Amino acid sequence: MQSDRQYYISLGMLGCLFFVFGLVSWVNSILVPYFKVACELESGVQTYLVTFAFYIAYLVMTVPASYLLRKTGYKAGTLIGLWIMAAGALMFWPAALTRSYTLFLMALFVIGTALAILQSVANPFVTIIGPHESAAKRISAMGICNKFAGIAAPLLFAAAVISPEDEMIMSQVESGILTGAAKEAALDEMILGVIPPYVILAVLLFIFGILFYKSPVRDINPDRDNATPAVGGGDRKSVWKYPYLVLGVIALFAHLGSQQISVSTIIGYAQSMGMSLDTAKVFPSLTLACILIGYLAGVILIPKYLSQQKSLVICTVTGLVLSVLVLVLPEKASIWSLVLLGVPNSLIYAGIWPLAIRGLGRWTSLGSSLLVMALCGNAVLSLLYGYVSDHLSLQASYWLLIPCFVYMVFYAVYGYKINKW
Repeated sequence: MQSDRQYYISLGMLGCLFFVFGLVSWVNSILVPYFKVACELESGVQTYLVTFAFYIAYLVMTVPASYLLRKTGYKAGTLIGLWIMAAGALMFWPAALTRSYTLFLMALFVIGTALAILQSVANPFVTIIGPHESAAKRISAMGICNKFAGIAAPLLFAAAVISPEDEMIMSQVESGILTGAAKEAALDEMILGVIPPYVILAVLLFIFGILFYKSPVRDINPDRDNATPAVGGGDRKSVWKYPYLVLGVIALFAHLGSQQISVSTIIGYAQSMGMSLDTAKVFPSLTLACILIGYLAGVILIPKYLSQQKSLVICTVTGLVLSVLVLVLPEKASIWSLVLLGVPNSLIYAGIWPLAIRGLGRWTSLGSSLLVMALCGNAVLSLLYGYVSDHLSLQASYWLLIPCFVYMVFYAVYGYKINKW
């Protein structure tokens, strides 16, 4: 039995881990417009490769990550994940020196690979460090750490990297005032601003990895814990025999992709209305603040006043209504509908996950991996938005949100009940 001191140290270490998740994930919202100018990107598809390179790692690397964790254990796996993330952050240095967009994308893929490992261990750790009956409260606290980091990330990056001189350069490049050799020299100098914060981040991640490994957080031995098949679900020969899981993976894919669109594109949408980057940079933080508000409301209301399934229905329907308003309202009003999408988006992930993972028995671990892989929705739908925005207006391109929320409403009302194909 661990002491209270060990428990709170463990909780603090995990809170820091979830803070790291939010910090490195949501900074992409400002990297998108920054790289568009600094690396002279010409199309929406090129621009949103930032998000694609980062999140496609979840699709490619989640299964290899599960094999790694079986070999190393979760605590050593966390150390490895944090060190891989540190290596990805250090890759920003040569990428900035050469102003190579390809190297930046490779660095983001490496950071995404690290997150694929870390996301696979985070929730089990939160569950086992204390009593099972209080696990929901711990998960809620971790979610608050994550969202708080998401609010801070764009503002911190903008403050650390984009100086008033850089904003002037970006404005002159976009307006066509700065051209030729002068433009190249200015952009070469501007891009060097990413080096100090990412080097500092790499050092902190390296140190935090050691501290986490040496911390009182109890380890998990996957081979030992999974040696005996769980009761229930063992009568099915494949994980694909659970329709509610497969449909839930698709619902999570749609949710995460639509949420990423609402956050990562909002700066570009605001700039298209004539706002400066300095003004537009606050919108991702406002969206994430709405997510945090919704999350806190869920902690208070669920399950005492509202069941998880009913809250999922309310959130998905509300999200659908707000998505329609994004399309039909005047631009300066529609952007606030985009911000307010954060409120219903806050509880959709927590609503889908338990409905999709229930009763899987010996397939629970693999089912969890499939749900983690659904995070690639962030990559695919963001890139699709970039493609659509090359052919339609930025506002019209938000029609992609509609089918996502229609499907989520279907899953919340009916899809989660389907037990057999």
